[in-house]
Amino acid sequence: MASLSEALRSFTAVIVTGGSSGIGKSFIKLMCSLHPELQVCNLSRSKPALKSDGLKLHHHGIDLSLPGAVAEAAVAVTEWLHAEAPTGKILLINNSGFGGYGGFPQPGIDHNLEMIDLNVRAMVELTGRLLPQLEARGGAIINVASTAAFQPTPWMATYGATKAFVLHWSLALAAEMRPRGVQVLAVCPGPTATEFFRKAGLKKGSVDPALSMTAEDVVRQSLQALSAGRSLVVTGWKNKLGAAAVSKLPKTWATWLSAKVLARFRLKRAAQP
Repeated sequence: MASLSEALRSFTAVIVTGGSSGIGKSFIKLMCSLHPELQVCNLSRSKPALKSDGLKLHHHGIDLSLPGAVAEAAVAVTEWLHAEAPTGKILLINNSGFGGYGGFPQPGIDHNLEMIDLNVRAMVELTGRLLPQLEARGGAIINVASTAAFQPTPWMATYGATKAFVLHWSLALAAEMRPRGVQVLAVCPGPTATEFFRKAGLKKGSVDPALSMTAEDVVRQSLQALSAGRSLVVTGWKNKLGAAAVSKLPKTWATWLSAKVLARFRLKRAAQP
């Protein structure tokens, strides 16, 4: 298998959603270190805090959960591609997303609907609108799902359901797109050392550090899977074991077990404003 640096050199441009922090930011950092000539377009509300020396980063500030935002972003990205990276393969990384903890509809119905809009609708729409560019030039799509996709997740019901959609949609899309010259990879990280849990309403330390991975490790394993031509990767051996085990259980059993695990977080919830 080619090195990650060699594998990335077939791409001239990468589009990342949610690259201002966490896994998305780590994708940008690692890919640019491996392929300094790579043109990067980030779609998120805030600009990534990265050293700009030699970094070919274009930031388009936007909230993809808002009506009309994805269509606007797709036009901006297409214009950017023609201006900055007119030839070569494209890599689209659909990373934007967030969660929320509590019995439905906590922390609010609008929060749940915005989660569906960003985690699901924005991903589907952006992929569809950029697909002509991907098919014309070749390339790949990375969709960031979660180990929450493998079983229902009481207390995070909407979040888990959105990630189940991401996983199943990505695998189906991979089968459709491979003959058309576009690779699709679903990435399923487990607990990761990012701001995700704090933003979901949980205190720091809610998840055992021994069970979490760094965003950098998640990204490296994702790029290795992309280089190997895979359509699915569960990052981390503990997460692989967990996903394999829960997949063997009847859905009702998996739901009961998930409820027991996630219910423990209720005692660690951060105070809501």
